[in-house]
Amino acid sequence: MHYVYILRCGDETLYTGYTTDIERRVEEHRSGTGAKYTRGRGPFELVHVEKYQTRSAAMSREYEIKQLARETKEQLIE
Repeated sequence: MHYVYILRCGDETLYTGYTTDIERRVEEHRSGTGAKYTRGRGPFELVHVEKYQTRSAAMSREYEIKQLARETKEQLIE
């Protein structure tokens, strides 16, 4: 499976990413080996996950979410 996820960072920003293993990826963010953006922005809360059958579909959705305004992302999370 392929996943698109949103993390709420300790500074209240939102980070959107793609992975094939949610638990591993969140742990990478927590340990500081995840995305450059998330380094030093912990603690993290996993607030949204979507599951896809193909990498292509997940990557397309990740791009769509990244283009959304913060207010729209907050509505998606709710």
